Amino acid sequence: MNREMLMLVDAISREKNVERDVVFGAVEAALAQATKKLYSGEVDIRVALDRDTGNYETFRRWHVVPDEAGLQLPDQEILLFEAKEQIPDIEVDEYIEETIESLPIGRIGAMAAKQVILQKIRDAEREMLLNDFMSRGDKIFVGTVKRMDKGDLIVESGRVEGRLRRNEMIPKENFRTGDRVRAMIMEVDLTLRGAPIVLSRSSPEFMKELFRNEVPEIEQGLLEIKSCARDAGSRAKIAVLSYDKRIDPIGTCVGVRGTRVNAVTTELAGERVDIVLWSEDPAQFVIGALAPANVSSIVVDEERHAMDVVVDEENLAIAIGRGGQNVRLAAELTGWKINILDAAESAEKQASEVDASRHLFMEKLDVDEEIADLLIAEGFTSLEQVAYVPLEEMLEIESFDEDTVSELRTRAKDALLTMEIAIEENVGGVALDLRDLEGMTAELISKLADNGIHVLDDLADLAVDELTEITGQSADEATALIMKAREHWFANDATSKE
Repeated sequence: MNREMLMLVDAISREKNVERDVVFGAVEAALAQATKKLYSGEVDIRVALDRDTGNYETFRRWHVVPDEAGLQLPDQEILLFEAKEQIPDIEVDEYIEETIESLPIGRIGAMAAKQVILQKIRDAEREMLLNDFMSRGDKIFVGTVKRMDKGDLIVESGRVEGRLRRNEMIPKENFRTGDRVRAMIMEVDLTLRGAPIVLSRSSPEFMKELFRNEVPEIEQGLLEIKSCARDAGSRAKIAVLSYDKRIDPIGTCVGVRGTRVNAVTTELAGERVDIVLWSEDPAQFVIGALAPANVSSIVVDEERHAMDVVVDEENLAIAIGRGGQNVRLAAELTGWKINILDAAESAEKQASEVDASRHLFMEKLDVDEEIADLLIAEGFTSLEQVAYVPLEEMLEIESFDEDTVSELRTRAKDALLTMEIAIEENVGGVALDLRDLEGMTAELISKLADNGIHVLDDLADLAVDELTEITGQSADEATALIMKAREHWFANDATSKE
C-alpha cells in the first residue's frame, strides 16, 4: 500500500505539474482530517509522511500558551506550567506532541481523501498561476467580465480572476458579461475563493497609474504625481511636480490638444481632472489646489494643520464647489484642513481671536489692555509663546525692557503650571475609556470634565453644537469625536445581532 501511494503521488505530481511535496502535504492533510473524526472535540492532528518509504506517523499535539492567557481551545492548548512538567525547557508557542495510532489508508473514505487531495492540488495550481501573473509586475488588471457574484464583478484575464467590488466601481457605471475592464490591482487576498485579486476603478491609485501609462515623462522620472484626490466619476485633482526645469508639468500631463488627459477622462467615464502644480510651500499648494477660485488671503495654523482661506464674494461658490466638492478634494489633495471664509467672516473671526487672546493675557498675566494688545500686535497668541519664545525676540519689542520681559515670562510659566495642575485634577475624575479615546487631549478632557462629562456615553450623547460650545472645536472636529465615542454602541449592536 505504501509503495502504491508513492506511485500515486508521482503520477499526480506529473499530471498536475506540481511539486511532490505539495501532493504529500495533501495526503497528510487527508489523513489528519480523517483521524480527527475519531475524536469528539476539536483536536489538532499532525501526520508526518516519509517521502522515501511512504511510511507515516500520526501525532496529537497541543499548542503551549501563557499561563495568564488561560485555555481558549482546551482540546488544542496546554498551559505553559503544565507543559514544563513534561518538557522543562519548552517555550510559549511551541507544541507538545503525543504519538497516536495511525489510521490505515484503507479506512479512509476514498472520496473524502480524493477531495482533500484534489483541493490541495487546485490551491497549489491557483497559487502558481497567481505567482506567475504577479511576477509580471502589472499594476493594472486588464480582462473581461466573466460573471456577477453578489454584486461584485468577476473579471478574467487568461486563467487568473480578479474581483471588482461594487463600491470600487465608478458610480453609474455598468458592465455586462464579456465587456472589457481595466482596474487597479489593490491587493491579493488568497482567502477569496476563485478571484483572489482585489481590483478598484475608483481609487486615486488607478488614476495615477493611468496617467503613468499616458505620460512617458512620469515613467522616465522627469515628472511625478505627488498626490491625487478623486470623487470617482465626477471630478478629480492631481498634483504634479517636474524634476526638469525645461518641462511644464501641467502642459505635459494635458498633452497636445488635451490628448493625454482626455484619454484618462474617457477611461473614467468622463471624470473631469484638475491638474495642479505641487509646491513645498503648503499655502501655495492649497491656493493652487482650490483653482479655479482666486484666493484673497490665507492664514496657516500649523498646530491644527489647518488653513483659513479668504475669498471674495464672487469666488466663494467656486472655491466651495457644488456640494463642497472643490474644497473637499483640495483638502484631500494637500492633506490640510481648509476653511473657506469670505472677507466679513474672516474679519469677524480675527476680531474674535484677538478678543480671546486679549482676555487670556489680561487674566493670566495680570496686565492691562495696552500690554495685551502690544503682545498681540507682535504676533503672540498663547501663554506658551510668551513663556518660551527666545528672550532676544521679546527684547526686540519696543517699550519692553529686560525686567518687563522677565516678569512676563515668569507670570506665563506660573499660569501654565497652574492650568496644568487644574487639568490633571480634572482628568483624574474622568473614565479611562474616555481619556483613551482617539483625538482626546488633556485640555479637551478638562473642558469636558468642567461640564460634567466624565464617561464615554456622556460624550456620545452630546449633539455637535453642544460639544463645539464646550470645547471651541469646529463642527467637523466635534462630529468626528462624537462618532468615535459612539463606535462602541454600533459594535454592541452588531454583537447582539449575531
